[in-house]
Amino acid sequence: MKIPAQGRTSGEIIEALEQYRERDVPWRGGRAFGYVFDAKHDALDLGKRAYLMFLSENGLDPTSFPSLLRLENEVVRMCATHVHGDEHVVGNFTSGGTESIMLAVKAARDRARALRPEITRPQLLVPVTAHAAFHKAAHYLDVELVAFQVDPTTFRADVAAARAAITDRTIMLVGSAPSYAHGVIDPIEALAALAIEHDLWMHVDGCMGGLLLPYLERLGEAVPRFDFRVPGVSSLSMDLHKYGYCPKGASVVLYRDRSLRKHQLYACSEWTGYTIVNATIQSSKSGGPLAGAWATMMRMGDEGYLRIAKEMRDATRRYAEGIDAIPGLRVMAEPDMTLVAFTSDEVPIFVIADLMKKRGWYVQPQLGFAGHRENLHLSITHANVPHVDAFLADLRACVDEARAMPTRDDAMVAGIAQAAASIDPATLDEATFAQLLAAAGTSVGVPEESASINTILQALPRPLTKAILIHYVNQLFA
Repeated sequence: MKIPAQGRTSGEIIEALEQYRERDVPWRGGRAFGYVFDAKHDALDLGKRAYLMFLSENGLDPTSFPSLLRLENEVVRMCATHVHGDEHVVGNFTSGGTESIMLAVKAARDRARALRPEITRPQLLVPVTAHAAFHKAAHYLDVELVAFQVDPTTFRADVAAARAAITDRTIMLVGSAPSYAHGVIDPIEALAALAIEHDLWMHVDGCMGGLLLPYLERLGEAVPRFDFRVPGVSSLSMDLHKYGYCPKGASVVLYRDRSLRKHQLYACSEWTGYTIVNATIQSSKSGGPLAGAWATMMRMGDEGYLRIAKEMRDATRRYAEGIDAIPGLRVMAEPDMTLVAFTSDEVPIFVIADLMKKRGWYVQPQLGFAGHRENLHLSITHANVPHVDAFLADLRACVDEARAMPTRDDAMVAGIAQAAASIDPATLDEATFAQLLAAAGTSVGVPEESASINTILQALPRPLTKAILIHYVNQLFA
């Protein structure tokens, strides 16, 4: 493919784009439970308009675009106030939770370099349920990630396990509010007290719950404290493009004061070009997401968010109770917010995901890890609220259908797993990868069904799973 010799008409281009997204996750009708957060409110359309208004403005230099500086300061201050930050709390707008988390890890690392230079290989201490973004941050920033176990029943971080994992190289401790996979809040107050005891940077991953949990608390839910009211919390990440319903990508990372945030910043004066000083990872960046977030929050308002929070929380209870009532299914943990994970000891859970997809629903498969069973995940948004009964009826039918299906080829999965056991992930090449695909009866592309693929990935050692996924994506993108 190359740039067309003559430009195509606007109509042709729009028609092509509509065709391109025919196989995308069907998020517009409220039948998807991941990736896109949708609310039935005109704030979303206003946010898109504001996004386009500032699409071309560049956030590289706040002195050239003071409008973006003002928008960022106002968005950050709204967020800081929302999580009980005082006048000393500062932060920045980022492209998403991963960037917010990476910046917090970078700040903790650079602070440790300044105050504890004897540590040459710093450690980041996280529960096994912490988001993969922390693994990514450790990989990019050359920090050693150490994972500790969680309670096997509640899936909340085990504080005793965290204490036992601390070494003289530990610089940072993490807790989730809530964890993505199971939707439960870690004991932040106990973890923060442990951080104070050992002089550690304590980060709270509030990417999912930072905006929503304060509303649930106001509605009378028993939300444990997780924010800047907790002594010892150094930083907190919260996404606005999730339960803030702002256009992607919109997140903030907050710090208790400027003395911590300064370690996030980057400046370069050792070159011949213009002055470089960046608050975040990106240099040039569109002002669209920032303006879209500001407009959405202004239009939604406190009352709008509070109303939507109640409707989502009520719907979450109905989803969870309905799933538990279906023979063969069980919710893994009582949800603290609007995230639900469920599994089965009787029917193949990944097959259910495929069957639901055929009925027009998208639920997110999650591989089992560290003793936790494979499961299906729901991120329940405002758009999902009206569809509880229809979803549960189809889910019950899919469980019955999966139960009646012929037993899947366990021998094939076991054979592939056995053959793969001798493969060194570090030396996996394209020829061996192709052989594995052929044995699994699949090829590189976007699959219509994923149950067999997930079942195989579930059976493999995790280092090999990672290597296979890298090969897959390396071929998927041109």
